[in-house]
Amino acid sequence: MEKTIHGDEYLVVIQLLKQLRKAAGLTQIQMAAQLDQTQSLFSKYERGEIRLDVIQLRTIASILGLTLTEFSEKLEQRLTAQTTRQPNRRRSSS
Repeated sequence: MEKTIHGDEYLVVIQLLKQLRKAAGLTQIQMAAQLDQTQSLFSKYERGEIRLDVIQLRTIASILGLTLTEFSEKLEQRLTAQTTRQPNRRRSSS
């Protein structure tokens, strides 16, 4: 089992995070301020340099107006669509 923050599934997480942030009309600076972090640190989340834990993800989802469950549902939809488009690739379990 591969342990990397750069796997295909994690890339979907950070792409979704970035898309939802932009859809909410928030800049990285605004998100960072609400998280009491620097823009640089938040940027590292979106670039996949730092892996988010579930509590951080819950807080970010809340700022974006979502519950963790709603974020997870959106993520699952994307992951399912990705798997459907790439039927020969094995899904990794975490």
